Parts: sequence; C-alpha cells; structure tokens
Amino acid sequence: MPKGYIIVRMTVTDPDTYAAYAEMASAGMRHHGAKPLVRGGRCEALEGAARPRNVVLEFDSYEAARAYYFSPEYQAAKAKRLPAGIGEVVLVEGAD
Repeated sequence: MPKGYIIVRMTVTDPDTYAAYAEMASAGMRHHGAKPLVRGGRCEALEGAARPRNVVLEFDSYEAARAYYFSPEYQAAKAKRLPAGIGEVVLVEGAD
C-alpha cells in the first residue's frame, strides 16, 4: 500500500503562536504515527515561489494521513495556526 504524505509550505507571521501550534500538532503526529521527513531547514526556490518553512510528514497510508489532518487533535492545532501563518497544505499519495 502506498504511503501518504502531508506537505506544508508556510510563511510564519506570528512565531510565538506558531510555536504553540507546532507543539499541539506534534502531539497529534505522535498519536497518528506520522514520521517527519522534513521540518524546516535550508531551502531554495528552483522554480516558482518558495516559502521559508517546509514540512513533509509521512504516514503509513493516504487514509492515515487524512485521518490525522481531520482529527480533533489536528483541527485544534490548525485553529491555532491559521492566524499565525500563510501557506498551503496538501495531501499526496506516494508511489507504489
């Protein structure tokens, strides 16, 4: 079964609030078995616009990743994140 990936590209506008979000989201990640592959770090735009914060989370399946995103734990964290940054969050199924 292919893995599921949540990819986040974010420009943080309120670092203190975003830090509280990250703590809440991390607890949900542990609960849902997420494996962080990328959390910040050096990046550069090779094509198109870039964002300074990038996160890639790996899950056992697309369904597991989706369950994490729509879980009560993550939805509470998301409510904290919304006023603290601007960005995109996508769910992608991995290759077989």
